[in-house]
Amino acid sequence: MSAEDGANTAQPFDIRRLRYFLAVARELHFGRAADRLGIAQPPLSRMIAQLERDLDVQLFDRSRSQIALTQAGELLKTRAGYITEEIERAVRDVRLIGKGGSGVLRVSFVGSATHGPFPTLIKRFRCAYPEVDLRLSAMNNAESHEQLITRAIDVALVRPSLDDATLRQQLFVEEPLVAAVHESAAKELGPSIRLAALKDHPFVLFPRKPRPCFADMVLGLCAEAGFQPPQIVWAPDYQTAISLVAVGEGISIVPACCEAANRPGVSFCHLSDDQARTRLSICARSDNQSPQVFKFLDFARSFARSIASAQAEA
Repeated sequence: MSAEDGANTAQPFDIRRLRYFLAVARELHFGRAADRLGIAQPPLSRMIAQLERDLDVQLFDRSRSQIALTQAGELLKTRAGYITEEIERAVRDVRLIGKGGSGVLRVSFVGSATHGPFPTLIKRFRCAYPEVDLRLSAMNNAESHEQLITRAIDVALVRPSLDDATLRQQLFVEEPLVAAVHESAAKELGPSIRLAALKDHPFVLFPRKPRPCFADMVLGLCAEAGFQPPQIVWAPDYQTAISLVAVGEGISIVPACCEAANRPGVSFCHLSDDQARTRLSICARSDNQSPQVFKFLDFARSFARSIASAQAEA
């Protein structure tokens, strides 16, 4: 079908005809408009004439040596400009979302991650993809797992991982565990100890539920070291655990990143046990094909490699 035939069968507000009209309205010259559009002048002239017939209005005043817009033409130029700009913006935004450079990404994280490299990851991701609406929520592992399954979130940062074969999981960072102790006990214990050196101390563990949780990992490490804590004080999260340590309720085993919390009254002892380590993992549903998720996972993977490389060189 030729351009002329298409013009005769198209509707008055076919987007192509509006673009052709705008080219003539802006150039006020059929020849220059045709060159701009990459078509011959006669079909363009016939298309505009057909548009005027379809609308039953004159859009151009051709009585002068140079054509001019009529009042109706001026109005259509303004309105058609808005329409084409909105369509172009919509197409651009849709393509950006489809490539993961825009849209919404919902990410949960365990509270202790706020003291490690996770905030830097978020800052850099936002700089790299400023049009992605990144929505963050602090959750424990059980909450993150449930929210992933129900699709209420897209990505979860958990410690150490989630036991679910339907999820894709990748290691974000591995770090040592440390003992958070009251400052009065720090001098006696020293800067580096074996976990077994804490066998007579009450432990502040978190969270109490749901189980299994971080507390179970700590109890497992204690069992490997040949003891069980003589007394357990339960806390809902690591912030509360650190606060309880500060008032002398016991010691708590926490990720090394928590040293950055710098809580008055609390000192940290490094654990020399080889197994005294923990991980942060990034999880997403395996069937979540969102380009935003893939962008985040790829970005986090690259960021994690840079951290590992820096640590190896240190």
